[in-house]
Amino acid sequence: MHIVLIGHGMVGQKFLESLAEGPAAAQVQVTVLCEEPRPAYDRVHLSEFFSGKTAEDLSLVPPGFFEQHPGFRLRLAAKATAIERRDNTVTLADGEVVHYDKLVLATGSYPFVPGVPGRERPHCHVYRTIEDLEAMQASGRVSKSGVVIGGGLLGLECAKALRDMGLQTHVVEFAPRLMAVQVDDGGGRVLREKIEALGVQVHTNRNTVEITDGVSARHRLVFTDGTWLETDMLVFSAGIRPRDELGRQSALATGPRGGIVVDDQCLTSDRHIYAIGEVASWREQTFGLVAPGYEMARVVARHIAGDAAAAFPGADMSTKLKLMGVDVASIGDAHAKTPKARSYQFVDERKQIYKKIVVSEDGQFLLGAVLVGNADEYGTLLQMALNGIKLPADPEFLILPSSDGKAAVAIGPDALPDSAQLCSCNNVTKGQICAAVGEGCTTIGDIKACTKAGATCGGCVPLVTQVMKFEMAKRGMAVNNHLCEHFPHSRQELYHLIRVGGLKTFSDLLAKHGKGLGCDICKPAAASIFASCWNDFVLKPELAALQDSNDYYLGNIQKDGSYSVVPRMPGGEVTPDGLIAVGQVAKKYGLYTKITGGARVDMFGARVEQLPLIWEELIAAGFESGHAYGKSLRTVKSCVGSTWCRYGVDDSVGLAVEIENRYKGLRAPHKIKFGVSGCTRECAEAQGKDVGIIATDKGWNLYVCGNGGMKPRHAELIASDLSKADLIKYVDRFLMFYVRTADRLQRTSTWRDNMEGGLDYLKSVVIDDKLGLGPELEAQMQAVVDTYQCEWKTAVTTPEVRQRFRSFVNSDKADEKIIFVEERGQIRPARAEEREEQPA
Repeated sequence: MHIVLIGHGMVGQKFLESLAEGPAAAQVQVTVLCEEPRPAYDRVHLSEFFSGKTAEDLSLVPPGFFEQHPGFRLRLAAKATAIERRDNTVTLADGEVVHYDKLVLATGSYPFVPGVPGRERPHCHVYRTIEDLEAMQASGRVSKSGVVIGGGLLGLECAKALRDMGLQTHVVEFAPRLMAVQVDDGGGRVLREKIEALGVQVHTNRNTVEITDGVSARHRLVFTDGTWLETDMLVFSAGIRPRDELGRQSALATGPRGGIVVDDQCLTSDRHIYAIGEVASWREQTFGLVAPGYEMARVVARHIAGDAAAAFPGADMSTKLKLMGVDVASIGDAHAKTPKARSYQFVDERKQIYKKIVVSEDGQFLLGAVLVGNADEYGTLLQMALNGIKLPADPEFLILPSSDGKAAVAIGPDALPDSAQLCSCNNVTKGQICAAVGEGCTTIGDIKACTKAGATCGGCVPLVTQVMKFEMAKRGMAVNNHLCEHFPHSRQELYHLIRVGGLKTFSDLLAKHGKGLGCDICKPAAASIFASCWNDFVLKPELAALQDSNDYYLGNIQKDGSYSVVPRMPGGEVTPDGLIAVGQVAKKYGLYTKITGGARVDMFGARVEQLPLIWEELIAAGFESGHAYGKSLRTVKSCVGSTWCRYGVDDSVGLAVEIENRYKGLRAPHKIKFGVSGCTRECAEAQGKDVGIIATDKGWNLYVCGNGGMKPRHAELIASDLSKADLIKYVDRFLMFYVRTADRLQRTSTWRDNMEGGLDYLKSVVIDDKLGLGPELEAQMQAVVDTYQCEWKTAVTTPEVRQRFRSFVNSDKADEKIIFVEERGQIRPARAEEREEQPA
């Protein structure tokens, strides 16, 4: 049997692999007609091309694949132009005619470009192929700004690519919200806030009617309401359309929304022709995700091999993505279209998290969900929806935070049936994962190689990892604590590799000890370790891209996209002139001011372009960065001590100032807070801090590993009646031991709770120097102290760093989306209903 496959994309390659693994592999000859100049590559991770991946890195064809299957012949740059069904032939662009017994159409889709006048101007692109990306790169090198038309999945992926090229990036969307298909209004609102907080301007309800010459940039987009936006380059990502022209030319039946009509076996109206992937219309549906296309490919391979029962069952369109670092997930009936469906919603505006579940009328079963900002529950919710697992009596607790700040887990891996599908892209079940563990697969890389679970879109990796580790523990196997799939090391091991190896860049770390390009887990973790070890400026070019959003802008991003400004006030001490300077800055820039629990003044409401101006004035007044944005020392709270208080037995303010000036800027796995009290009345609440110090008649008592927040923990006494010299020595050792050994994002309290040997072990290391590390830890801390720099002073005096703090590349105007209202004589962010009331 001679099969002709037209199209060699992701779905076409999956068809070849499925055919090669089946019983018909030896009985067929396959000619693959690939229109592009290169074999199949990974379009799901196409944006990683801008992060350094090559076309070869993205290739989906295993080395030697076609050599191992001599019956499969790949022809590149071979465009099919016509199908003659009466003769069972395909005509190519060069006139050659190829005969087939069976024809498989996997022609995919093409980007939809609205018929806007000016759409063919230079530096206007689509986002589909590697050639498109190369053209975008060329434009990016001569551009300062870029606009993506389209706010769906591909549009936001494209926006990330533009931002990674260093362009001021805008997204223009016709609908009233981003990702209108996947998320509802509430999820869209939070998604927009998070995307804008990352420096991408979002314009919804905008219909472009013309593209003309710009004044301050290359193009001007004119909208129906008369407003306009200027940009140097433009990318259309407004959706896709099936490439069904061959089907139409040969009079195959097509769907009402395009696509070639197929039945459950993926057969078209011609019994010799199949269609799979984005070009296929099944029950008047076309599928833009890769998982349904993969399933269609498997069905056709089985059907050609003689399996008459092979049938396409439909597709679960649930998705989980990380768009520009923002978790977004949609499951099942996300919009609650099922009659009498009920929904539960949770919104955390401070952390910008939105979660919704849709349940059946009787509350027994999960129908759908939307998760934005945090998608930890995705695996659990998806399995409940797919496997009909009954909901708990109070379904709302599936999405409500529990008392320890972590999402409640309703089911564990043991509750899932072996038939539960974990990876929809490659049709991998829990039973197959467990079997792979039994055969010796003990890393997520092993699991991917053995079962292909998680090897395509990656959305199932957290659940697959959970099942793998559960099965390993069940079998009595050691479970690793790898930081992520890119590094087979814990954070503690990574620290030692960086320190001992003298590594100072992420590329060197990957080359020596990792693989791939890194992710949103290992990049910030590595950035923190680099800072702890070498104390370089965090916004140096090779370090800036690793930082999370707060460190990237040296400020805490607030719910409305504005920033907080927090100058350091060591020990809570500030001069009258300092207070006047802070007041003048707050008044000049219209900021909200508040005395915090950490005994300093926070100013809220600064726009990104105002930050360097504000900090210039504060630095001139003698202030430094307060590191409120960093995983570092935040504050040292103190009472007035013996200087003023009649109960004080020592100078708590003086010690607090000295300590804060010593440890300011120290980067750690998580934030650190100190407290210094002048007597046992404890006005500074030292015993609720990571490091607490209380004056006694004989010196100072040192407490460690306290914590407030959602799960308070009382600090523990580690040493008593210390001299100041010994106190500093032990704090040095304690902090550096914590920096060396804690897990990623682990507070000192959790670190202590997980420490084998508990407080006695910690005392033996810090006080008794059991490990012989004391002098080394002290020396490393002194190196951090000696290399301290105010990050904001460096930022405002470094032109290339200062350039990032602009709302718009071609304008100095303020971001009109940041709106405040007055309350109690100060500003606060406008609520949604108040924004609508603002004059146009």
